[in-house]
Order: sequence, then structure tokens, then C-alpha cells
Amino acid sequence: MTSSTATAVERRSPRAGRGQASLLPSLTGLRWVAAMLVFGFHAGTMRIIADPGPQAVVGEIFTLGLSGVQFFFILSGFVLVWSARPGASRRRFWRRRFAKIYPNHLVLWALAMLAMLWFADPINPVAALENLFLVQAWDPRPGHFYSVNNVSWSLSCELFFYLCLPLVLPAVRRARPWLLWAVVIAVPLLILALWPGQVLVPEQDRWWFTQVFPLVRSLEFWMGVAAAELMLRGRWRGPRLPLASLIFVVTWVAASQWIRAELWAALLSAAYVLVIAAAADADVHGRRSPLRSRPMVWLGEVSFAFYLVHVFVIMTILRLTGDWGTGLPGWWGPLAVIGFLLLTLGLAALLHRYVEQPMMRRLAPSGPSRSEPPGGAARSEEPGRPSADGLPRQRTPRGGTDPVTDTEQDRTVHRGQ
Repeated sequence: MTSSTATAVERRSPRAGRGQASLLPSLTGLRWVAAMLVFGFHAGTMRIIADPGPQAVVGEIFTLGLSGVQFFFILSGFVLVWSARPGASRRRFWRRRFAKIYPNHLVLWALAMLAMLWFADPINPVAALENLFLVQAWDPRPGHFYSVNNVSWSLSCELFFYLCLPLVLPAVRRARPWLLWAVVIAVPLLILALWPGQVLVPEQDRWWFTQVFPLVRSLEFWMGVAAAELMLRGRWRGPRLPLASLIFVVTWVAASQWIRAELWAALLSAAYVLVIAAAADADVHGRRSPLRSRPMVWLGEVSFAFYLVHVFVIMTILRLTGDWGTGLPGWWGPLAVIGFLLLTLGLAALLHRYVEQPMMRRLAPSGPSRSEPPGGAARSEEPGRPSADGLPRQRTPRGGTDPVTDTEQDRTVHRGQ
């Protein structure tokens, strides 16, 4: 948020402003950007393309695509703090998050297990159960944290973040701005420190420690949390969306071409948080944002399902055709990448429409929480003060606009991962 607009929203919630700004549709569009980064990375590393030339092009463009998960983690922390509901109990929050992530995960877990049986793959029952209950990211043993539907390791991390947030959020609301800024600034430095710090970990566990371990990956989540709280208070200082996007592109190109690999994650975390905050600021103040176009918002809505489906689809089809590990020759390789993208998107749309949305309606709590008065309005307590259950009350904006409703909350929080 620029300094010229920061004072105007001091100590009020920008998201409770006019109309669509409260929903932050640009952040939904950003989810698709993050999902495409991950898809591109896997398209380049799963040997879909056999010819070295086209394969090198895809690999060059998406060298840093794995950082799309980092993007998701920062974005998740930002959105969940931004949309924290007035008077909602911890149990209510946890139930909503479970309703969001688990049904899709369960469907892909079952499909992946059936595929393993079809191909007569050995099944490790301990790893399969760890994956089913989303605790696999805590197990450093090879074949465990990337088990079954291997992308679900990130859900294991997210589940840990969700468990922690309601316990930490009251302290975040009370934290002084300088401390929140310290978190935003310190996270890239801590990520950078992981490279020399990993020598303290057994060599066989170093990838798990730096890339999968939920405690380490939570750094990115808390960065998003601190940035959102600063923006809620009108204390965020950052570029607007066009400049933030340019900084991201320049950082991406520079990192992939000229900067050492151990610096990538630290630099990209800073670029990602600038883009996320700038996109939110654009929605709040009604500035132009291509990220909130109707196609981008729809793509963002199905991005969680897309993320869960894409590796399973690519791997299964390549194994069925006999091209797993070798790739497709000539133009068949690039065409297969496009085909996988479209097929995965179609399957993700079905999963979103017939599993994710119905299960959200069935499992997520509806109506006002017990600590709220009828109608869902917040009680007239001091804005930002924790409620009796330990979660913060909604900061009521000037002008008396009602806090975001249950429906808006679902649309805002339950998109993407």
C-alpha cells in the first residue's frame, strides 16, 4: 500500500469496504498464477517432452516453478488473516479448513491408491496412512513425505498452519507494527540461512528439511500473516500492482539466469509478498487489475483441484502409454503438455464442481457462530480485540459497513489451497 493511501485506512479493515473489494478477487486470480508455476515445473521435470530442444525451453522458463508452492503458502497466510471472522471459534475455523482441503485430498488419495494397485506398485501401508491423514510431511524417510499423491505433502504443511493460526492470531493482533515488519523482513533472511544451516541435518534428510518440513515451510505462511495484518492496520508500505509485477518478473528472470540457486527462495519470497499485497490493495481501492477478470477468478477457484490433480494425471497417462521416463518425440511432446494442461483443467473443474463445492456446503458450518449475535454482525466491542474464545473481532470500518458474511468468507478463504 502506498503512503498516500495508508493513513486513510488506518485501524480499519480495507476488506470490509465497498462491494467486490471485500472479496479480493485479484488474490483468487493469483492462485492460478501459482498453480501454473508448479504445473510448468513438473512439465519440465517429468519428461513429457523427449526432444532436448523443446524440453530445454520448458525447463528454462519454469526453472523456478517449484516456488509456486511458496507463493501458495504466503498467499494462504495473507488471505486467512485478512478474512478472519468476527467471533468465530477455533473449532469453527478448523472445521471450515478441513471441509475445504480434505474431500479433494481423499478423492485423489483413493484414485492414486487404485492406480498403484493397477500398476502393481509396492504399497507402504505406513506411508499410505500418513498420507491419508496428512501427516506425511513430518516423516523424513524416503518414500513417505512424497507418498501416494505426492503433491499432497503441501496439504500436510497447510494443515499444520491451520492448526497454529487460531492459537497465534490473538498475539498477531496485539503485535506492534515494528514487530510485524520484522517478521516480513526476517523471513527471507531465515530462508537464506537454511543453506548453511542444513549442514546440521543428516545429509539424506536435507531436502526434506529445507523443502518439506512443516516448521521450516511455515516461515512463508507467517510472512503472509504479518503482511496482511500490516495492511489491515494501514501500515503496509509497498509498490502498486504494476510496479510489484515488474519487480516479480525481473526477480524471476534474474534468479533463473544469473543468481545462485541458494538465493532463489529468499528473493522470490520478497517478490511474492509484494505482488500479493499490491493485488489486495488494488482490489480495496478499485484500481485496475487483470487478475480479477472473470476468467482469472474462475481459474483461481479451480486452482486447488488443479494442483492436486495434475501430477496424478500426467504420471498415470504416461505410464499407460509407455512413455513414462522417456517422453514423447517431436511435436508430440509440446502438444502433450498442452493436452495435459487442458485435461487437468477439465478434471479440476469437475472435482471443484462435484466434490469441493458440495462438500464445503455440507461440512463447513453455516450461519453465525455462537459468539455472534443473530445476523452475523459483530458485537460492539473494541475493534481488533480478541474475543472470549481467543480469536479477534472484526475491525468495523468507518461508515458502519457490516463485516463480511459467511458466503463472502467462503468465497474469499476457500479458494485455492
